[in-house]
Amino acid sequence: MDSQPQQPGTQFLTSEESAKVDAALLSSSEKFLTRITISSLRLLKHVAEENNVPIEDLTVQQVIQWFENDARIRREEGAEAAFLKW
Repeated sequence: MDSQPQQPGTQFLTSEESAKVDAALLSSSEKFLTRITISSLRLLKHVAEENNVPIEDLTVQQVIQWFENDARIRREEGAEAAFLKW
């Protein structure tokens, strides 16, 4: 299994991490929340890097602005140009 981080925007949970979540003694909804939490941590780290601040100093407004900017990029340049791929 590939344990190397994926390119930004392509995958927020590696196959190895997903397998570890699957093996955890959690309900399906708890596994889903765990995957969302791990993915959110990765995304917040990225947003903090783009804002040149430690993750703990990120503000709600900075996160909202980041999402607005990524959505604008998706609309203007296409989904492949945006960080989030969905």
